[in-house]
Amino acid sequence: MPTNIRRAVIPAAGIGSRLLPLTKAIPKEMLPIGEKPVIEHTVCELVASGITDITIVVSQGKNLIQEHFRPSPALAEQLRADGKAHLADAVDEVADLSRRGHITYLDQHGPYGPYGNGTPVLNASHNFRDEPMLVLWPDDVFVSEVPRAQQLIRAYEAMSCPVLALMPMDRAHSYRYGVPVVKEDMGGGTLRITGLVEKPKPADAPSDYAAIGGYVVTPGIIDELREQTRRWHAAGDPTAEVYLTDAINAYAATRAAYGQVIQGRWFDTGNPAAYLEAQFATALQHPEYGPRLRELARSLDTPDT
Repeated sequence: MPTNIRRAVIPAAGIGSRLLPLTKAIPKEMLPIGEKPVIEHTVCELVASGITDITIVVSQGKNLIQEHFRPSPALAEQLRADGKAHLADAVDEVADLSRRGHITYLDQHGPYGPYGNGTPVLNASHNFRDEPMLVLWPDDVFVSEVPRAQQLIRAYEAMSCPVLALMPMDRAHSYRYGVPVVKEDMGGGTLRITGLVEKPKPADAPSDYAAIGGYVVTPGIIDELREQTRRWHAAGDPTAEVYLTDAINAYAATRAAYGQVIQGRWFDTGNPAAYLEAQFATALQHPEYGPRLRELARSLDTPDT
């Protein structure tokens, strides 16, 4: 199996139900975090980590994603003619991301019936043959010195096995996450895992880590997704879904798999409170906006006299 990861998948076919009605007309991946839509943060992370082939799996109503990354030479030319070269450069930089990441788009509607986050990964895998690939969700934002994607790639290069991103968690919150069964601490934040327990009660949590958005997927994981899909067709249950975490859990029960504790701060923008937190934290880091927001927060905390 190749050890060099060049490809990545961004599943972006969901309807963003946790953010309705905000996402009724605007894809959740296009909601702004700072001065960029959230999916651009993910693409930037992948390109900065050396990924040269990005597949974004989309569905009906997600054409704004493609429009955002499409080159706009006429707009850039007009901005430069208006003396707004800095804005023209920003427009060109977005198009350059598409070129450097070689972004392609894949419609979720394909030969597979079930939904769930494993289906877009399985659809995209047909283009990757036996290569390992990164899978990142487009509603996660990481603030870290080393990109989360790069941290996952380094763990895979050391182990040549599937890797999933982990963060330390408070056991009281275990019901929100998939929690790994940790067999061995390999050092450097790398943990050998033998399974995942989905949203356990705090008393039943097998470790103090949460599985978060980020995976290195290998052909063995894809085989498990195919097996899930085969069972779906055999059962004929239209409500069943195929999940990537279920495939990793089945794989890890008999073969080596690892978790990598990510150094950095994670923001899940898929729900209203977390989205606002991500917006605020990103703005606070901005050299212009940060001081103004801190001053605003102080003024709001000060009682009127």
